[in-house]
Amino acid sequence: MSLELAKEVIAIEAEGLLTVRDRLGHEFEVAVDIMMNCPSRVVVTGIGKSGIIGQKVAATLNSTGTSAIFLHPVEALHGDLGMVTSTDVVLALSYSGETAELNRLLGSLKERRIKIIALCGNIQSTLAQHAEVTLNVAVPREACSLGLAPTTSTTATLALGDALAVALLNRKQFRAEDFRRNHPGGSLGERLKVAVREVMLTGVQVPVITDDQSVSDAVFELNRKNLGAVMIQDAANKLVGIITDGDIRRTLSVHKNLQEVHLTEVMTKNPVAIGGSLMAADALSIMQQREITVLAVTSEQGCLEGILHLHNLLGKGEFRFLI
Repeated sequence: MSLELAKEVIAIEAEGLLTVRDRLGHEFEVAVDIMMNCPSRVVVTGIGKSGIIGQKVAATLNSTGTSAIFLHPVEALHGDLGMVTSTDVVLALSYSGETAELNRLLGSLKERRIKIIALCGNIQSTLAQHAEVTLNVAVPREACSLGLAPTTSTTATLALGDALAVALLNRKQFRAEDFRRNHPGGSLGERLKVAVREVMLTGVQVPVITDDQSVSDAVFELNRKNLGAVMIQDAANKLVGIITDGDIRRTLSVHKNLQEVHLTEVMTKNPVAIGGSLMAADALSIMQQREITVLAVTSEQGCLEGILHLHNLLGKGEFRFLI
């Protein structure tokens, strides 16, 4: 019973989305032009469920290259309207278009000559009449079995807000690199195709010794850098081996005195290495397949350029970018 009901809800909401899509016309282009030409910010406002959707729309606009803030209509009536300037554009969300708290703002906004874009389901409403352009989010029916709770209508409003954000993203030629810079601590970055060289450790961060040093030197470098591995390079800076914490433990189980062991007896020769232009997602796949946590990054000539540690990709669930 619940499963069938769930499918029906999704079908009803899909029907609503298709209705809104098929109705879209020139007014959408006008709305995008207004937002595109806005010299300052898009002020998103709405109350209740529309307000919650508005907060998400504002967040999406910000992360995709369009500066936006969310303004609660009640707070606006008690002073926060002062944060809205004449160069802003207001994106007002109200399915009925007759939300009292929101409509009380309209006179003040018009006095400041602020352009209003309305997302509502009644193009004859007070909000629509005050708007520069209205995007109609009217849906055939709500998915709520009572026909009361905003369900299909909020989904449609959210989808239309996303459509505006994506249209602006394309007009502004917003790139994946720009999106990444707006999410320096976000786990969304894990799924972006960024080059390994953007996230690898370089210079003094890299645990490295030369092949003429001792195993004790390797242990010292392991402890100092605390990354679980140390790279071994020759006099020409070419990568020749790697020693991990596990290699040291296995060696100590056989040899009690590391001074008696030569470096070449402990290190893994010709370790797995990748180029800096490889995508980070591919590097992560290699780590998973090989069950390793460290990858050497080398030049075409085999010279060590840096290392990529699993923590650089997944540390605390975040992608740590070098910006």
